[in-house]
Amino acid sequence: MIRMLILLALILVALLIISLGLGAYEISLKQLLLTFLGQADSVQQTVLWQIRLPRSLLAILVGAGLGASGAALQGLLRNPLADPGIIGIASTSSLFAAVIIYTGLAINWPGSLFIGALLGAGFAALFLLTLAALRASATSLILGGVALSSMATAATALLMNLSPNPWALSEIAYWLMGSVADRSLFDVALAAPFIFIGILVLMKSGRGLDLLTLGEDTAATAGVSISKTGIWVVIGSMLCVGAGVASAGAVGFVGLAAPHLVRPFIGHLPSRSILPSALVGGILLLIADMVSRLLSGPGTPLYLGVITALLGAPLFLFLVFKSQKERV
Repeated sequence: MIRMLILLALILVALLIISLGLGAYEISLKQLLLTFLGQADSVQQTVLWQIRLPRSLLAILVGAGLGASGAALQGLLRNPLADPGIIGIASTSSLFAAVIIYTGLAINWPGSLFIGALLGAGFAALFLLTLAALRASATSLILGGVALSSMATAATALLMNLSPNPWALSEIAYWLMGSVADRSLFDVALAAPFIFIGILVLMKSGRGLDLLTLGEDTAATAGVSISKTGIWVVIGSMLCVGAGVASAGAVGFVGLAAPHLVRPFIGHLPSRSILPSALVGGILLLIADMVSRLLSGPGTPLYLGVITALLGAPLFLFLVFKSQKERV
């Protein structure tokens, strides 16, 4: 486990270094070192500190939050297809962000977009916690989350349909496609505490999630409060996903893919998969952002959420067919 975490961390650092030098303005490893030491020219300083570094760090942070949330939710719901986007947290967070853009608050008060996305995640969390308090089964929680996600998606589409001007429509559409471009170190500093705290909260629920794999009756016999475990997971996911959506827009399927890439190496205990899934999520989103940078042309950016959806949707279908074969 420790070796795997070290290996993933080294891969992440290596990709970060590659990412910092990648783009229309290439920066070599030597130039990167000189830039960090403050000995490079002003252009390199600007490209590194104001464009590349915030973008890469934010991709890692958002991916880590989504990966950890996906691992914890799959453990809580005992369903390998569970994902922050599928159970409604991401889509509701996106809806509240879209409302902020629609009303024009995003222009007059930039911080409102971050707060709105967090409130949306909180609303979804409250809905799921209410279901959990009613002792809903894992299947009922998933179905309730899917219903919430569908309603949030429909409401977002309604906002776009009623958009008063082309600017608001385009801004909502671009936001829903997800991106870490044009972000600053302030955005990184704003999102980091929420995501770090969220991951810590998810790790706190590890023992309860492990016992839940043996069944709810066994977990209750061992003294684990199923409702309390669910509360920790939902709150942790709310912090991670809300901050991620607030910073990068709607980015899907990372929370679904990361735990599945980790599980063959660490087994099926959720407590062992949360931290590795966070690292793998950061790796996946950083790679996706690098691909976005390479494939984007002048004036035609390829958005991050588009890439993750194109890669994640086939994986989701594969997992559906695989789970169906295992039942037969």
